[in-house]
Amino acid sequence: MPLELDPELKPAMEAYFANRPAPEARGDALAIRRQIESAMAGLADLPPVPGVSRADFKVQSADGTEIGLRWLTNDGEQPGSAVVWLHGGGMVFGDVDLCMPQAARFAAACGIPVLAVDYRAAPEHPHPAPVEDAYAGVAWLHEHAAELGVDPARIAIMGESAGGGLAAGATLLARERGLPVARQILIYAMLDDRNTEPDPALEALATWSHDRNFTGWQALLGDRVGTSDVPATAAPARAEDLSGLPPAFVDVGDLDIFRDENIEYARRLAAAGTPVELHVRPGCPHAFEGAVPDADVSRRSQQDRIRVLRSL
Repeated sequence: MPLELDPELKPAMEAYFANRPAPEARGDALAIRRQIESAMAGLADLPPVPGVSRADFKVQSADGTEIGLRWLTNDGEQPGSAVVWLHGGGMVFGDVDLCMPQAARFAAACGIPVLAVDYRAAPEHPHPAPVEDAYAGVAWLHEHAAELGVDPARIAIMGESAGGGLAAGATLLARERGLPVARQILIYAMLDDRNTEPDPALEALATWSHDRNFTGWQALLGDRVGTSDVPATAAPARAEDLSGLPPAFVDVGDLDIFRDENIEYARRLAAAGTPVELHVRPGCPHAFEGAVPDADVSRRSQQDRIRVLRSL
């Protein structure tokens, strides 16, 4: 049976597929950035989310570069837990300002503080800059937990798409460096640089294509993409040892080109003794809940993510 879009997603997604711009040349990361950031340009100008306060901080990454952190809290009593949040962007686009409304809405919905990390993007900043930036955000939150009213034992890492891959990579770094992480929440995560050849069953319904995936990974890794010389902190699917990692929540659509790598990562985490909650959403392409937030499947996915964070 062929894969089909969820009926509630179908009108919006078919309109998107009918009107999407011509694909960029394979390998042209800056063209992807221009196209998507142009389409998202109005998001940064949306009004503030009611009831969410913002504070901006700075932290030095591993190479000494100063990166931005945005601390988003609900007005009122704080629960003591917190989540480090990493936006999507295929490793090549996006920043905290562009993704601010999404992060603020999430903070309002889940009721716990969100630390959004303004990690650097490739190709200007290849591996290890993005994952070291992500880790720096986690380490900063641990260092400042007391003054922010956060329990260091209740800090989670969450990311979407490229941010999901960085969340998994930063979790691996945290294990290596002895920094506690309470949970890793991986939303249609970009985990495997070897996933670059088109799948005919998925390509027609892909909002993030295999060509774009190759471009993102090449920007991050250069000529190493797809070779044996790729570290697990860059592409977590490469990790040989997944033991000793925090409980994981993994969420992906069955029309997403990241489906199989997310399922396999969840399977390997479970086999290594890590508690895993895995959701594979039928009829859902990449970033489905952003495209049609009022669809039942979108609401269910958001409710599951909020439930997991509230349980910290």
